[in-house]
This record gives sequence, structure tokens and C-alpha cells, in this order.
Amino acid sequence: MPGPPLILGHFDADGLAAVAILARSIPGAEVRLVGKGETPWTDAVRAELEGRRPPAIIATDLGVREGDILPGTPACLIDHHVPTGTPGEALVLSGNGDEPEPTSALLAFWACGSPDGLLWLAAIGLIGDMAEDKGFAELEAAQKRYGKTALRNAVSLVNAPRRTAAADASPALALLMTCDSPKELLSGTHPETALLLAAKEEVKAEMELARRVAPRVRGEVALIPLDSPCQVHPLIAQQWRTRLKDKVVIAANKAYRPGWVHFAARTGAGHDLIRFFAERRPDGVGTEYGSGHKAASGGALRIADWNRFVADLGFPEEQIA
Repeated sequence: MPGPPLILGHFDADGLAAVAILARSIPGAEVRLVGKGETPWTDAVRAELEGRRPPAIIATDLGVREGDILPGTPACLIDHHVPTGTPGEALVLSGNGDEPEPTSALLAFWACGSPDGLLWLAAIGLIGDMAEDKGFAELEAAQKRYGKTALRNAVSLVNAPRRTAAADASPALALLMTCDSPKELLSGTHPETALLLAAKEEVKAEMELARRVAPRVRGEVALIPLDSPCQVHPLIAQQWRTRLKDKVVIAANKAYRPGWVHFAARTGAGHDLIRFFAERRPDGVGTEYGSGHKAASGGALRIADWNRFVADLGFPEEQIA
């Protein structure tokens, strides 16, 4: 590596834990969270990276997409989502297709030599991405050492700020970078814990409103239209998936980011959501559309693109004026 890398990471529990493992293991590394409405392949992020000109880039839990993140800069992608393209010359460490499938945090933990003191961070990523029952020895060891309840409660807190309207996950990352156990994270001895608790209450209030929205069902699709500044759409899609097991459940949020509709899709019926969205991809849309996993996908569309997509899906009344 030509110098200390810039670590780019997603702002959910798995991504944050992966970033923390990498940053705590690589001396001199800098961190940049990729948050609301961003990917490393979007023009705004790429322009920022061109200005920073890091010696190298490590991107984790952000997908594997077409093209170099920053042409001419060595890059490593640590990820477990279904690839949607070839990322130029980047080295890819992917858990996709493995059984059981390791999360990004676990891959980062392995890549850094499985540092014992950071085992709990690998567990945060596994629990955060619902891999708790996959039989990973690392999770079992972490549960014995730190306790199942403490780990689960830590995941719940760490996930909260990225779902708020501000979507600022930096307090969560600060705790993961500073603490040596989930119990320390939960203890309240660090000021960031109070910020995470407040974030959790904000999201809880928005979820109470979102749960009242009834799905519209047409054929194999159940659409749930939402109007929230918070990232509640993945949670709502997941909740309805268990009740509409034979459907592709899409929770679509028109108020999460101005000018865009963000949506999350879940299914329990054996549908391949990557293929589902690829077959319905509107012309000209970017990398924000249709990434993730076969049973858990989603993305974002500009309003004009959303209107074409949702009309073709059979819900013309859900177009946005």
C-alpha cells in the first residue's frame, strides 16, 4: 500500500463496525462515512475524493459496482452484497455467495488478522445484518464473552442515528472507535451514547406513524407509500415481509431526501430481488438503483424516474406530482 488509506464505509451497524475494525488496525488511516443518498461512485463523492487524493482507498459495505471509485488510486473493496458490476482495477474481498455469508465487519476482522480485542465489533456487524443464527464461531465467542443482550442493545443503538432525519452516524462511529466492549458503549460514560438514545426516540416516533400505512397490493407486489424524513422504509418493508410472505414488499419513502424516492424491498417468497429490479430498471438511472441482496434490496430514484417505475409496476396513482 503506497500510504495510509482513506476508509469509506456505510453508516449501518455492519458498515460502521467494519470501518472501526479497519481504522483501529491500520495506523494513520482516515475515515469518511458514506451516508444519506451517497455512494462512492456518485459524482459528488468522486469529486470530493479527487480533491483529497488519498494514497489508497478501502471501501467497505458499500457494494461492488461498475468502474473505479477513483481512477489511478489503488482500492480494496470489502463487501458481501451481490455485485452489480466490475469495479475497475480494485481488489475485491467478497463474502457474497459463501454459505454462511460473512458480513463486511467479519470480512474486515479476518482481513486484519482477527484481532481479539475487536471481536465484539465483528459481532456487531453480524447481528446488525441479521446473521445471528448462521453459526459463525466468532459470534458465539463474542456472545459468551460479552453477553447476547449487551451486543444486541449495542447494535440497536449504533443503528439508530443513520435512520434519523439528519442521518449523522458519526457519534456511533466514535463509540465504536473508542470503546472496548458493548457494555462500555451502553454505559453512558461517553457523551455520544446520549445522542444515540435521542436518535432512537426520534426513529421510534416516526415508526409509529409509518406502521399505520396499509400496503397496496397488485399481483406479486405490495407497495407501502411513506412520507418520513427518517430512514424507516427498510424497517417497514421488513415488518410487512413476514405478513405478506408471497409478495415483493416495497416500502417507498418520498420525504427521505428532496427530489428523490428512496425504497426498500424485502421478500420471503423466493423472489430474486436483484433480478426483479434489473428487469424493471428505468432507462438512464444511476448506481443508486437496485443493489443489495436477493431477498433484501432497494435503492433510490429521482421523482421522474420513480413515476415511470411505479406506473410500470402497476401503481400509477402512486406517481408524485
